[in-house]
Amino acid sequence: MNAKWGKGFAGRNAVFSGRMAMGAAVLLGLAGCISIGGETPESLITLTPVDPVNQSVTPTSGTAGAIAVLTPETAAMLDVTRVPVQVNETKIAYLTEAFWVEKPARLFRRLLGETLRRRGDVLILDNDDVTQLATQYVRGSLLDMTYDAPSSSVVVRFDAMRTDEEGEVVTRRFEARESGVLPEAEFVGPALNRAANQVAGDVANWVLATP
Repeated sequence: MNAKWGKGFAGRNAVFSGRMAMGAAVLLGLAGCISIGGETPESLITLTPVDPVNQSVTPTSGTAGAIAVLTPETAAMLDVTRVPVQVNETKIAYLTEAFWVEKPARLFRRLLGETLRRRGDVLILDNDDVTQLATQYVRGSLLDMTYDAPSSSVVVRFDAMRTDEEGEVVTRRFEARESGVLPEAEFVGPALNRAANQVAGDVANWVLATP
C-alpha cells in the first residue's frame, strides 16, 4: 500500500465528498493488508503414519496391559507451531512459510500412539481423558523436530521413558536424520514426517518388545 493516511485526510481545499471517497479507498486498501491473528498460511504441516493398518491385529477390548502414550515435554523452541532451524550452535530461526497444524509434541504423541496401535495387540491410550486406565506408560522428551541448516538435514530426536506395571522405568534415546533436504516447507515437511515415523517405529518396537 503506497497511500498514506495523511494524504487521505489532510487536503484543506478538498470538499467533504472528496475526503469521504479517499477515506473509503484507504479502508478498502487496509482490508486487503490486515489479518486479525496473523496471516493464514497457504498450507499446514502434520504427521501421518506410514505403517499399513495390520488387519490381523485385534486389540483387546479390556484395559489389562493397556499402554498410555503421554504428550512429550519439549524445549521452548518446539513449543510453537513453527519449524525451528538450527542456524549454528547458538542461533535458532524459524523456517519461512512452514507451520504445523498444531504443536509438534501433540502431533508426535498421536503418531506414536497410532504406530503402537498398528504394530501391537494391546490397548493403546493416547487421549488425556482415559490415560488413567493404563497399566503401562510411555512418556519422554521431544528434543528435536528441526531443520539443521549447516548439514541441510531434518532431525527428530526423542528421549523415551517407559514405565511398566511394576513401576520400573527404562529409558532410551531415539534419533532419525534425513540429509540433502532443501530449506523449503514443501521439502522439509515430508522429510520431517518420514523421520518422525522412523523414530515412532523404533520406539514402538522397543516398547512392545520390552518384557
